[in-house]
Amino acid sequence: MRSSGDGTAVGGPYPLHSSAADHSPKPMAVQGSGDATFENSEQIGYRGPTACAAAGITYRQLDYWARTGLVEPSVRAAGGSGTQRLYSFRDVVVLKVVKRFLDTGVSLQNIRTTVQHLRERGFCDLERMTLMSDGAAVYECTSPGEVHDLLQGGQGIFGIAVGVVWRDVEAALSQLHGERIDTGETLIGNNPGDELARRRNRAV
Repeated sequence: MRSSGDGTAVGGPYPLHSSAADHSPKPMAVQGSGDATFENSEQIGYRGPTACAAAGITYRQLDYWARTGLVEPSVRAAGGSGTQRLYSFRDVVVLKVVKRFLDTGVSLQNIRTTVQHLRERGFCDLERMTLMSDGAAVYECTSPGEVHDLLQGGQGIFGIAVGVVWRDVEAALSQLHGERIDTGETLIGNNPGDELARRRNRAV
C-alpha cells in the first residue's frame, strides 16, 4: 500500500487499515481505458452453488458471509422467495481469497478490510497484486521488492498472489454454468470462460 497513513505517498508495503480514524489511501488510478471497458462490459453472473464450487467453499459459508456483509453478491442479492444471489467474477475471486486467509488464521477484522480494498481496485490491479499477512496485519505488495522487504522482517509471513487466484477461478468457472445478466440466458460449459477470456484480452 502506498500511503504513510497521513496521505503522503511513500514506498511500500504498508498494511491495509480499517479504522475510521485512519487516512486510508485511495485506490491507484488504472492506466488506460481497457480496465474500465472490461468491468463495464461484464455481463456474466454466477449463482451460489457455482460460486462455491469455483471458490472452494461450502454453501453455508457463502450464505453466512453474504448475510453478515463480508462478501455480498455485487450482481444480484437474494430478494425474497425464488430469488437467487448472483455473483460476479470479481466476487468469486474475493471469495477464494477470503477462504485462504481464514484457513491461515487471519483475523476477521483484517479480512473485512482486505475485502473492501479488493472491491475498490481495478481488474488490472488485482492481477498484479500480492497480499501478505504476518498474522497481525494484511499488506498489499505490487512488486517483488516489497515482498522481499516483508520477508526480511523475519516473522512468519503468508502470501496470496491474487493473479494466481484469478486464474484458478477463471479455469474453474470455464467448466461451470454462468448466466447472462441482461437476458438470464444460461451459459453452459466453456462458454463463460471463453467470453471472460475474450474480454480479458481486450482489457490488456
